[in-house]
Amino acid sequence: MAKEMIRDFSLAAGFEEAASQLPGSDVAWLDALRAQGIAAIRTHGLPTRRVEAWRYTNLNALAKAGLTPAGSDVELAAVPEGAALAVDGACRIVLVNGRLRRDLSDLDRLPDGVAAEGLAESLRRSPANLEGLIVPAPRGRDGVLAALNDAFMDDGVVLKIEAGASIETPIHLVSIGVPVAGQAIAFHPRNVVVAGAGSHATLVESHIGAGDGSYFSNGLTDVTVGKGATLTHAKLQDEGAAAFHVALIRAKIADDAVYDSFVLQRGGELARHETHASIEGGGAECRLNGAYLGAGGQHVDNTTVIDHKAPGSRSSEVFKGVLAGHARGVFQGRIVVHRDAQQTNGHQLNKTLLLSRAAEMDSKPELVIYADDVKCSHGATVGELSEMEMFYLRTRGIDEPTARDMLVSAFLSEAVSELRDEGLAAAFAERIAGWVDARHEGRKEQAA
Repeated sequence: MAKEMIRDFSLAAGFEEAASQLPGSDVAWLDALRAQGIAAIRTHGLPTRRVEAWRYTNLNALAKAGLTPAGSDVELAAVPEGAALAVDGACRIVLVNGRLRRDLSDLDRLPDGVAAEGLAESLRRSPANLEGLIVPAPRGRDGVLAALNDAFMDDGVVLKIEAGASIETPIHLVSIGVPVAGQAIAFHPRNVVVAGAGSHATLVESHIGAGDGSYFSNGLTDVTVGKGATLTHAKLQDEGAAAFHVALIRAKIADDAVYDSFVLQRGGELARHETHASIEGGGAECRLNGAYLGAGGQHVDNTTVIDHKAPGSRSSEVFKGVLAGHARGVFQGRIVVHRDAQQTNGHQLNKTLLLSRAAEMDSKPELVIYADDVKCSHGATVGELSEMEMFYLRTRGIDEPTARDMLVSAFLSEAVSELRDEGLAAAFAERIAGWVDARHEGRKEQAA
């Protein structure tokens, strides 16, 4: 019965009505991609827990939500103050329910060497330029959420960094979910990011909610990091409490390039951030790091795949999380070293603190190695706060709640320290501290 419910997905039923209104509806290659996407959804439905990649994340609640496509008539006069990540001097590009809002963006302040426009605008103006950059979802059950984005993509951002450009100004993509009273809306932003050869840039994302209510953000971002380029890509996921957030990043990394990623997840009812990184050039480096915070009944999923396809490449992953209440966390990390990727160096680590006996963590690290000259390691731990460390702090006059908060903050600081950008590290540390402080205040109110 659960399988049938997952297959009966309301969005798929309304595709024909929505398709004619989607940008690029008269472009042959895009029409074919959309047709392939909706066919995959109708064939497979949303993935059930029988699908290995979704074994620990149950989408029944999403299937039951009765989703409808988000409209364009959203009243929002400003970005909610304090909701997005604090990034000094950043140039903002704002999406509201998946659509670019020029009136809220700083497109006229883009630094030299950076070009950005809305996906819908780009499809109207020069669709041929995007044909090789908008890649179809993989076939099969694993790629159904990406296929859903293929079918319904409406807008997003096309961001290009010129070859050789060194961009000091961070680009801050702010995605705001605005619920609609009495409806559960869905939007499917599609972003394309190209860092030209030898360029250096920082892209920051903030995914936030404005108001109460349910919505589904199903984003997909294709990233290309050119030869010798360095792209720092940081993300805050702090959606509304009733939101569903699913995001996929597909990154291609060329010779001697660096892709440095950090993700903090702390919002949403159900959230899954997935990164597939393909190291296609020798001497390249891929860093996928993150932290996650869950409380109440939240479900937080971090899934990564790193494909080493070229020799002499490096990858590292450190994901640390804290779960309280009845929250559930998932970490699935897969490193694949292909036969030609000799002299690969890969490291993966996942650590989780459980602050409640009702919290749950599923950790599944994997190494798949077809080469013989490699250095690869992985590890995972799940545990509670150290009684010895608690005793040490208590004997120095620190009350128990404060001692717990100090240990939680210290535990998470290792993940944040993986960020090489000190300013971004401080901004993420502030958001983590805010979560810890909010829990502290909540306990005080309950005690009163």
